[in-house]
Amino acid sequence: MIEIVEEEEEVSRGARIKVIGVGGGGGNAVNTMISAGLTGVEFISMNTDFQDLRRSLASKRFQLGSQLTKGLGAGANPEVGREAALEDRDRIAELVVGADMVFVTGGMGGGTGTGAAPVIAQVARECGALTVAVVTRPFHFEGKRRRRQAEEGIEALTSNVDTLITIPNQRLVSMASEKTSMKEAFRLADEVLLQAVKGVSDLINFNGVVNVDFADVRTVMGSKGVALMGVGSASGEHKTVEAAQRAISSPLLDDVSIVGATSVLINITGNNGLTMYEMHEASSLIQEEAHEDAEVIWGWVTDESMEDESRVTVIATGFEETRGILQPQSIERRVNERVARGTGMGRSRGRELHSGIDRMYEDYDIPTFFKHAD
Repeated sequence: MIEIVEEEEEVSRGARIKVIGVGGGGGNAVNTMISAGLTGVEFISMNTDFQDLRRSLASKRFQLGSQLTKGLGAGANPEVGREAALEDRDRIAELVVGADMVFVTGGMGGGTGTGAAPVIAQVARECGALTVAVVTRPFHFEGKRRRRQAEEGIEALTSNVDTLITIPNQRLVSMASEKTSMKEAFRLADEVLLQAVKGVSDLINFNGVVNVDFADVRTVMGSKGVALMGVGSASGEHKTVEAAQRAISSPLLDDVSIVGATSVLINITGNNGLTMYEMHEASSLIQEEAHEDAEVIWGWVTDESMEDESRVTVIATGFEETRGILQPQSIERRVNERVARGTGMGRSRGRELHSGIDRMYEDYDIPTFFKHAD
């Protein structure tokens, strides 16, 4: 049995953020984040499969339901995954207690992730943490039964988290070429979680000239229906407005957009050369899509290592209902109009923004789109 490995990671001295990978898919996502060098959060892997858990890079690993499953996994049965988590409910609480924010990630449709994730999320929420679940829906070729189990798992998660993001793996098919490997396709889905956690941890852990703290994040993400989070970066003459464009458009949208949001948090990061005009244009682009009376929390962080690059993080909540997708072409048109108004150049001298949208696929500047529990 793999017990808790008592190794301390470099964590924030302020808000404590924990990321829990549940099952094989969740463990892979955590490994991707660790390999990417993400700091400021604490990683935990939980699984019923002893062999798979041994491959985890997390400093804290915990075997779920050792008495029930004997370390042999859940056999694609969500009920076994659920019972395994219930068997160790008290130990799970010991792991998450003291966290201000907990991300729970896993693949929906199998046994451990589908069954155990709702229990783990419930425990985290009961311990007082702002709880966000980030899970994947299966590919169509995985079969109707697995897709049905995934939907049942997502439904169970909804009532046990503050916020839920679902990543539809099927959309990776349309994004990938015929030569894209399955490993690379799954890595792209894992990058969504990486951007989500990095976006929030950077907001909390980096002191800004105009600072955004954890209380601001909790205010915006607190029980307000559908929510959107996006992180975009760009370089060049119009880098900040292009970064804002990328933050609110994505090839992995799950049928929501920023339109009508009543609460918006915007954080802009760049070097000291970032101009007031750039910030105004980027913020205005985002606010124009939100509700006209939206509450806006705005932050600015300087990072000299970024040189000719800007990064924009957006969290938007308070939608009356799930909206249709705001097409990237629509945002592209607005960006070009802004560039033309501000510089008199128009599209002919500006960088082709459509290619900027295409680069989202390459750079993984992928917004994450959340659904809050009621």
